[in-house]
Amino acid sequence: MQTLCCKVSVAFLPPTLFLFFFRTLSGEICGFRIHGQNVPFEAVVLDKSTGEGVIRAKDKLDCELQKEHTFTIQAYDCGEGPDGANMKKSHKATVHIQVNDINEYSPVFKEKTYKATVLEGKKYDSILKVEAVDADCSFQFSQICNYEIVTPDVPFTIDKDGFIKNTEKLSYGKEHMYKLTVTAYDCGKNRASEDVLVKISVKPTCKPSWQGFNKRIEYEPGTGSLALFPSMHLETCDEPVSSIRASVELETNHIGKGCDRDTYSEKSLHKLCGATSGTVELLPAPSSSANWTIGLPTDNGHDSDQVFEFNGTQAIKVPNGVVSTNLKEPFTISVWMRHGPGAHEKETILCNSDKTDMNRHHYSLYVHNCRLIFLLRQDPSEAETYKPAEFHWKLDQVCDKEWHHYVLNVEFPTASLFVDGTTFEPFLVTEDYPLHATKIETQLTIGACWQENSGHDNETETAPEPTSGGNARMAQFFRGNLAGLIIRSGKLENKKVIDCLYTCKEGLDVQLPEEVASSVKVEFNPNQSSLTVEGEDIDAFDKVMQHISYLNSRQFPTPGIRHLRVATTVKCFNEDACVSVPDAEGYVMVLQPEEPKISLSGIDHFARSAAEFESQEGVTLFPELRIVSTITREVEADTEPEAADGADDDPTVQETVVSEEIMHNLDFCEVSVMGEELDGEHESLEMDPSQLKQRALEMSSSNLGLIITGVNTMANYEQVLHLIRYKNWHTEALFDRKFKLVCSELNGRYISNDFKVEVNVIHTAVPVEHANNAMVQPSFINPVHHASVDLSGHNLVNAHQASVVPSAATVVIVVCVSFLVFMIVLGVFRIRAAHQRTMRDQENGKENEMDWDDSALTITVNPMEHSSEEEEEEEEESEDGEEEDDITSAESETSEDEEGGEPEDQQAASRQQQLEWDDSTLTY
Repeated sequence: MQTLCCKVSVAFLPPTLFLFFFRTLSGEICGFRIHGQNVPFEAVVLDKSTGEGVIRAKDKLDCELQKEHTFTIQAYDCGEGPDGANMKKSHKATVHIQVNDINEYSPVFKEKTYKATVLEGKKYDSILKVEAVDADCSFQFSQICNYEIVTPDVPFTIDKDGFIKNTEKLSYGKEHMYKLTVTAYDCGKNRASEDVLVKISVKPTCKPSWQGFNKRIEYEPGTGSLALFPSMHLETCDEPVSSIRASVELETNHIGKGCDRDTYSEKSLHKLCGATSGTVELLPAPSSSANWTIGLPTDNGHDSDQVFEFNGTQAIKVPNGVVSTNLKEPFTISVWMRHGPGAHEKETILCNSDKTDMNRHHYSLYVHNCRLIFLLRQDPSEAETYKPAEFHWKLDQVCDKEWHHYVLNVEFPTASLFVDGTTFEPFLVTEDYPLHATKIETQLTIGACWQENSGHDNETETAPEPTSGGNARMAQFFRGNLAGLIIRSGKLENKKVIDCLYTCKEGLDVQLPEEVASSVKVEFNPNQSSLTVEGEDIDAFDKVMQHISYLNSRQFPTPGIRHLRVATTVKCFNEDACVSVPDAEGYVMVLQPEEPKISLSGIDHFARSAAEFESQEGVTLFPELRIVSTITREVEADTEPEAADGADDDPTVQETVVSEEIMHNLDFCEVSVMGEELDGEHESLEMDPSQLKQRALEMSSSNLGLIITGVNTMANYEQVLHLIRYKNWHTEALFDRKFKLVCSELNGRYISNDFKVEVNVIHTAVPVEHANNAMVQPSFINPVHHASVDLSGHNLVNAHQASVVPSAATVVIVVCVSFLVFMIVLGVFRIRAAHQRTMRDQENGKENEMDWDDSALTITVNPMEHSSEEEEEEEEESEDGEEEDDITSAESETSEDEEGGEPEDQQAASRQQQLEWDDSTLTY
């Protein structure tokens, strides 16, 4: 076989065409043959004489499937003869074809989401790497040249290799997690087909602290104990600790007198605590019977205790006879005081001094330079020797601007002081001679000391303007707040009573689980406003903390905020405080309690006979009184079962207000006279003292009314008020009396409605002698029994429902009813008579054709007898009218208006018209 000698040359044509030449020394080139498997090309002769041909692709080429193609090609001539015999072939030439790439693919990220976690407060060189790929085959188009964070304003950046880092220190408190959107670009500037989400979580650095602590804790009144830290635990960051100590403090200084306590009067509180006798309240709430505190500024609130303010210009005088203290016997002075640092002058709390002339202080309690000083000067005795006269206590509590309870027990020659239930001995006792004997009366004052000075005599004094010469009426004014000032004569307060008076009704409580009771120690302060917990095991310590609760035992607690703070100290095995735990602070919100509505109801208008008012028992004012207290609650209206499922999502669910009766105590009821004051010479309000004593209640009375005090149930107050009687020994000029009853709870915090009662007096009519025996009242009237008769709009209610109405009252009632029946019958008779006369006149008009022959008729009449009969009839009518006026003026006036008698001349004219005389034949 001959081999053609040829030369191949390739020219660049469109991507699927490759031009080449085979040269031969003789003959023509008839074709080309490509050797190789699955070669996607073919060779075609373009010019046989020159050997020019072309290689072209059979289909579209894909660089991503095969980037290069290599094969061999061989040319052959046309051979000899028509059948091409002896065809000659060239040698094989190798062809290399490289497929050029186009940028047809976009970058794709390897992961759908990228996540990373970083610690707060740290700046990283690299947090994580994102990576995208490109399916193009060429280096130019398959490489990722750039990454970009699409999310704006984030503290992160990304480089061209996909590494993300933070540009600033991250804070867990600012953001817990960042979400970034990242995209990629290849070198042909094609953007990724889908952006990728990158989540970077910020982990807080481990800081020792209390976890699971709620800052706001709501307490609903009447629900008992409320756990304060049910989910709280201590995070120590895996530090090995040896001991833990936590102090929990409940701040209640702004509530009442340092915390929530019952706001009854101080005298009532002493009774509740066991001091049942001898107590005299010197700063009572202003009332009609204790009015010397009127004019003193108060806290103006009923939610907390009544507090009196002394601003350095005000003081009050206690009326004579309120306190009768024998200084030779034991006595107690107790007071609540709040006082801050003041001037270096004496500030008097209580002072008993000469009313005139000498201005000597017999005993006084005052503050001087943050010291509490009690002065006690003895009366003259047989031996004039030095005796203890001043007792000094230096106390921080005196000037810390906080409320404190002071109880001073004096049993001469010793004096002991209790402050907030803790005993303090005097650090200094000075002696002095007893006072000289005089007959000068003394004056007890509060807030200053009395100094004699002529002039006005007011109960509440203010500091006068400075004058030259002479002493002011008051001196040594107190600046601060006082409440509950009590003097108890003859007895000393024991520790049990003192603790009861000081104990708060709210505080902290804890129920230790049995499994940790032995490993954890808990201690309370006296008023349970703070406690300390000590232990070694963290798990046991957490359980104890989770069982600490808040409790308010008052039925109607004072609403508001109580701040709460937990201070913790953690020690390691080297006995150093290795872990610093910040204080946890929050507050307890005591919600507003449902306010009770105290309602007084009963018979508010009735009448009694004068004899009952003048009897030994008198008249019961409130025989059927009822005391009821209710609260209102809002509850959701009942819904149908099928609609109940969606009720929670329905914002239009209606709420219904319901009223619920509750039981609680009362501490005050006042019966006051409306109108003129009581005249002690012939009227009074009375009740059985033994009934009061049996229920531990007290009563005071005056010409203004009657006051019952003491803490007791509504039922007991109701029973006592049923026993109040009104008596009047001279009822001749008395027609009615009006009274008003008001009750309250918690020293006036909740006040009832004004229940007014009007009592009418029924006066018995006295029989009158008449000249005409026909008008005398019958001597016997059958008894008639009536449960009640309506008389002039007043209900006559008997004290005993089954009793018979007294005989005098029966006579009056029967006469009234009889007269009423008589007037009705008389009226009907007159109407019928007038109707009959009208009918007769009409008949006479029809029969006017009938004539009478009266020529022989003679009528003789005695004018005098006719006149006397008319006078007797008129007297009977007038006497009946007068009797009617005596019985009931209202009915007589109505009768006169409806059937008033005509004037005499009109009556005479009427009779003359009815009777015509024929006196033509009359002889005189």
